[in-house]
Amino acid sequence: MKLVLLHPDDNILIVTAALAPGDTVEIEGQNVTIGKAVDIGHKLARRPLQAGDKVYRYGAPIGSMTQAAQTGEHVHLHNMKSDYIPTHSRDTVEQRNA
Repeated sequence: MKLVLLHPDDNILIVTAALAPGDTVEIEGQNVTIGKAVDIGHKLARRPLQAGDKVYRYGAPIGSMTQAAQTGEHVHLHNMKSDYIPTHSRDTVEQRNA
């Protein structure tokens, strides 16, 4: 198993083994070919997501999409933002708190 669904309300899946371009994974009964490398611990769209959609992990909102992503596409800093910190990177918050 290369993907895990943490909560039934989540619209993302967590990668449990690194994925390479051309790998095929099953998402919601559909075979999806991975377009770009995705590292372990990162997220894939469980279904098509549009800009502005909330991203749910463990059934709770963790951010919002800044760009659309199709089923199986990587969801990370390039296409989502946190709704809780003012930047895409934790580094800025950690530096302010130091």
